[in-house]
Amino acid sequence: MLKDFETKKREDKESLNTEIKELQSRLLGQQQLLMKEKLPVIVLIEGWAAAGKGSLIKELISELDPRFYHVVSPTVLPEAEERYPFLYQYMKAIPVNGKVVFLDSGWMENVVRKYLRHEVTKEEYRSRVREINEWERQLRDGGYVILKVFLHIGKQKQFERLQQLVEDPKTEWRVSQEDLWQHKEYKRFMEAYDDCMEKTGNTIGWHVLDGSNRRTAIRDALKLLVQRIDIAVREGRYEGTTFTEDFPLKEMPKLAEVDLSVSMEDEEYKKELKKLQTRLGELHNMLYRKKIPVILCYEGWDAAGKGGNIRRLTYALDPRGFDVHPIASPLPHELNRHYLWRFWTKLPKTGHICIFDRTWYGRVMVERLEGFCTENEWHRAYHEINEFERMLTDWGAVVLKFWIHIDQDVQLQRFTDRENTPEKQWKITDEDWRNREKWDEYEVAVNELLQQTSTKNAPWYIIESNDKKYARIKTLKIIVKAMEKACERHFKQMME
Repeated sequence: MLKDFETKKREDKESLNTEIKELQSRLLGQQQLLMKEKLPVIVLIEGWAAAGKGSLIKELISELDPRFYHVVSPTVLPEAEERYPFLYQYMKAIPVNGKVVFLDSGWMENVVRKYLRHEVTKEEYRSRVREINEWERQLRDGGYVILKVFLHIGKQKQFERLQQLVEDPKTEWRVSQEDLWQHKEYKRFMEAYDDCMEKTGNTIGWHVLDGSNRRTAIRDALKLLVQRIDIAVREGRYEGTTFTEDFPLKEMPKLAEVDLSVSMEDEEYKKELKKLQTRLGELHNMLYRKKIPVILCYEGWDAAGKGGNIRRLTYALDPRGFDVHPIASPLPHELNRHYLWRFWTKLPKTGHICIFDRTWYGRVMVERLEGFCTENEWHRAYHEINEFERMLTDWGAVVLKFWIHIDQDVQLQRFTDRENTPEKQWKITDEDWRNREKWDEYEVAVNELLQQTSTKNAPWYIIESNDKKYARIKTLKIIVKAMEKACERHFKQMME
């Protein structure tokens, strides 16, 4: 792409300025359409240092209402941000429906620089390229309008601009050591940019613009953005993707096949609980030192005992190193973003534990059954969730998913107990009773998600919870075993 790029001939300045003004005016009008149609837009501006990315963004936003756009410059990450998954900072930045985000450099610049600095291996580079493609496709399928632009200038032109910036005391601060390194390694960077754009341009295509002529680049970028928005408004949201990739799945029984008669005596329960909690505390310290993140997902029937199960787990942990996220109906700002956004933003730092009391699987359960998403959306979600969880485990996270299972008779008994016990009445709602009436429908949905999303890297565990004591011990044993394996794996990697 870059090697074969031909610089454009200079155009009449007056004509260019007239075109730019007209396009800026059209873009302002489109801003109202975006709000009306609730279309979110992401504009990624990548390119060489001193190519004019900042100036381009300034012209793109110059006529827009600042209440409905945001500019993000995520090139330099603080250490805390580096402790999250690669795409975390970019997912955090996606706009709500109807608004626009402009990114001054982004995920391609990030992965190219890390690769050239040997901060990621070739295998990790390939993994990140795959994650970019999957993530962009998920956003597109979720209704996002995405424009990716690369501003290109030659090595000599870059040298002239960098030198001009450095020689002026007012602008020398704008040239970093990273910029100078990029210029020195111009050929390597060009080859890396070409490779990355080629591998990440199939789903959302790249547009290379001539950065050596600023006004021409501004006109071309405005034209691309206006055209892209016109198409999105005219054609509406993308209908979604047909998937061909299969994930390695773990065989799961249907809920009706699970033996719920298992139980545990009080004395054995107390003994096992103390032993497991002690071990959990030790493992938590090891995980923190080794910077291994852990993500524990709890789903299950109402009154199945998720809360009590989570309490026995967290009692053993250092409170500074874990978070519990109870997931309810999405708030307006969450509902107006991609459905996975609110879970991305709650992910743990490396070395920390994150516990979800209900999860992203709401998309294929309550949202599916209550009609809060389309059939296409919840069918697509199985694959999207598998991709999301693979990204988490590729990052190094331990991901465990628990379905806390009871039968209908036990649920009725626990509902009745809650209604008749004043201090427990807050736990029972009309919605719980409505969900109970749909037990058979939920069972079909749960069986389907267990079959389609219990992957080898992020498996499901059905926890028999008619006896809460048995359920708690079984869950803790699974967590302890997984944490021990993660620590052993980390040690082997360090020794290699």
